[in-house]
Amino acid sequence: MFQAPSAFQRAPLPPATREPEPGREQAPTATAPRSVAEPGAPGSPAPAPAAARKRDPYFDNVKYLAIVLVAVAHAWEPVMDGSRATRALYMIVYAFHMPAFILVSGYFSRSFDMTAPKVKRLITSVAVPYVLFETAYSLFKRYADDSPDMAISLVDPFFLTWFLIALFIWRVTTPIWRTLRHPLPVALAVAALASVSPDIGDDLDLQRVLQFLPFFVLGLLLKPEHFQLVRRRKVRLLSLPLFAGALLFAYWIAPRMQLGWLYRANSAQEMGAPWWSGAVMTLAMSGCALALTIGFLAWAPGGTRWFTALGAGTVCGYLLHGFLIKGAGYTGLFDRFTWLSDPAGLVVVSLTAAAAVTLMCTPLVGRALKWATDPDLRWAFRKDPERR
Repeated sequence: MFQAPSAFQRAPLPPATREPEPGREQAPTATAPRSVAEPGAPGSPAPAPAAARKRDPYFDNVKYLAIVLVAVAHAWEPVMDGSRATRALYMIVYAFHMPAFILVSGYFSRSFDMTAPKVKRLITSVAVPYVLFETAYSLFKRYADDSPDMAISLVDPFFLTWFLIALFIWRVTTPIWRTLRHPLPVALAVAALASVSPDIGDDLDLQRVLQFLPFFVLGLLLKPEHFQLVRRRKVRLLSLPLFAGALLFAYWIAPRMQLGWLYRANSAQEMGAPWWSGAVMTLAMSGCALALTIGFLAWAPGGTRWFTALGAGTVCGYLLHGFLIKGAGYTGLFDRFTWLSDPAGLVVVSLTAAAAVTLMCTPLVGRALKWATDPDLRWAFRKDPERR
């Protein structure tokens, strides 16, 4: 997958003489190409393969389209109550957009282990942004929504920051799932048990962490050839009646189903349902989410498009669009302009959310927020013994 520059192809230096990347342990170059790096992750152990590492446009396209769906779905929440059709569309999007995002995150976490470079990367790109944006969202609600009692709590994620703490937990446990013989059935069992356990509480949003866990574990098990199978023409054609049937079913069930089953933030008992329904709904919702995710992945374009480069900045789009959605709610925008609930207003809301999150994913925004989304904290870590 990775090719070294021509200067190194002729006479590669022995591993002992290659200068290791700062803060990274020396590793044999033969093992580096066997792992798929996450887009935007630090380079491989040897400088030559790291310089030649190339992003896959397909996954950047998937990430961008998924983050647009996330932003549009969040924008629909305040204006969908009067429209059964919008509620049905909302249910379809919410059924698979986060599972798809989590599955891809698991796929790019396959090479994670508890070595020092990976742990450092996890802290700078996940833990630190969680602390910063959890604090920022709490302060934003306190002052923009006139909520002086709003406290900053790092154990109670606010709004969309739950995904960061969930990603942290999932990646830390990756070596466990990579060791088990049958990790996916175990993850499904954990999710089902969580859905019938009201005593888990709200700390770290563990209900979501555990109930979405199977999609992350599934991503760990996937290989590049699995995505090639999904993108076949036959799968694309089959996905058309799948989405049509799902839309009709969602339209029928929209007034009858609690949206909490889609959020996966509570147990069955907390939603007033029998305890056994939690396990049943976990398996049923996971199956629906997987089918819709396959359909979504099948139609994601594989070549370079005008939005491909934006896939590298989805972390900014994800973390920033919440301020726009919450700010509109705090200022009473949706209450003053009731026409936003009309069909024309829903189109305006959708296009505005899509355009806003697109701008937030641009490289300019990414560079401006790099200090918060991927800060340089080399000063905070001990040097490896070899470097010392």
